[in-house]
Amino acid sequence: MARILLTNVKVFDGTGAASYPGEVLVEGNRIEAVRKAGQPPLERGGAEMVDGGGATLMPGMVESHAHLSWASAVDRIISAKSLPPEEHLLITARNARITLDYGFTSAYSAGSLGTRFEIAIRDEINGGWLPGPRLKASTMERAPVNSYGMLAAHDKDHDRGPAAMRAFIKESAELGLDSVKLLLSSDDNFEPNGSQKLLYSEDEVKAAGEQARESGIWLACHAQAAAAVKLAVRHGFRALYHCSYADEEALDLLESKKDELWVAPAIGLAWAAIHADPSFGVPDFNVARGRKMMELQRTLVPELRRRGVKVLPGGDFGFPHNPIGRNAHDLELFVDELGYTPAEALTAATKWGGELMGMGDELGLVREGYLADLLLVAGDPTADVRILQDRDNLLMIMKDGAYHKAPPQGLGRRMAAE
Repeated sequence: MARILLTNVKVFDGTGAASYPGEVLVEGNRIEAVRKAGQPPLERGGAEMVDGGGATLMPGMVESHAHLSWASAVDRIISAKSLPPEEHLLITARNARITLDYGFTSAYSAGSLGTRFEIAIRDEINGGWLPGPRLKASTMERAPVNSYGMLAAHDKDHDRGPAAMRAFIKESAELGLDSVKLLLSSDDNFEPNGSQKLLYSEDEVKAAGEQARESGIWLACHAQAAAAVKLAVRHGFRALYHCSYADEEALDLLESKKDELWVAPAIGLAWAAIHADPSFGVPDFNVARGRKMMELQRTLVPELRRRGVKVLPGGDFGFPHNPIGRNAHDLELFVDELGYTPAEALTAATKWGGELMGMGDELGLVREGYLADLLLVAGDPTADVRILQDRDNLLMIMKDGAYHKAPPQGLGRRMAAE
């Protein structure tokens, strides 16, 4: 197995603790050992030596609200609302690679535009045949067929009722998907006052939750209305997106299940609508909705944090005005808009992201025995998270102990003596 020793680095371990000078040994796909400066140095024999030159070594980041099949990326804006499936799958694969290019070594999907797109992409990535993040693959975003913006082909019939919900969840698990995404509420981007419109009944959501537990598949949801948030918590949803109108009862429920769920407000899309270049033609009602979402989240997120609910960055990327590759901008918004310190935002994107992925005991920290998903960053992101938005500052991207982006030769890469 390959042995790589990263030395002369400043380690941010993902816990939120202060960074420290040290070195890290990777063997195979795991972190073999971590040493702080002043402790006995790690064994060098046979290892590839990488002198980090004082750069920051940190865990790879986790995108908690991934839409890899949303077509637009930072270097290729695609405005088409639908694409032939052959091109669409290729673009999805490309977007997976771009997500990894920008330091996100894991991604929890918040919905796909193809029933099996993410199964195929995930399995190709896991087999080592395509570059991309560790992926938890999702269904399409399921909603009743008459919901604004929903495609008739999102599932076979869009049948209503508990039995149909059970059938959909069961079929999704049998296909090999990791997560089912339901639109429990509509959205103001879809229709006037849509955020307050529930799309499923209590009996339907209850049936979905029961079948998900029976089939061993996770549930995620778009939930704007307070009532939608309550439905999600009562019936065992893992990832809750937005939660913008959560009231006191909803907050109490979220707090009661804080060890079993994660909230991602997705403020990146709201910010992008407000600040979009006019050439994108973002409608005025989308801009107004963005301003309202930012206002609500500035109040909601501090209260969620006070109650111990884990809030994750993940900004709904893939739209022309909010393209994939801009993902790290959400960390800046967590600091500037939501009151996080840089270290707190980084912990949310690493440690808590690993927990969301169901891998909290092996992903998201620089710790012995953990998977070697690591970034070497020029500068100190615990002082300024904005540096993570520039891919040139990512001197090394390692996933599963292998280089996706190898450190430059100028960092003193060499083989140690046996």
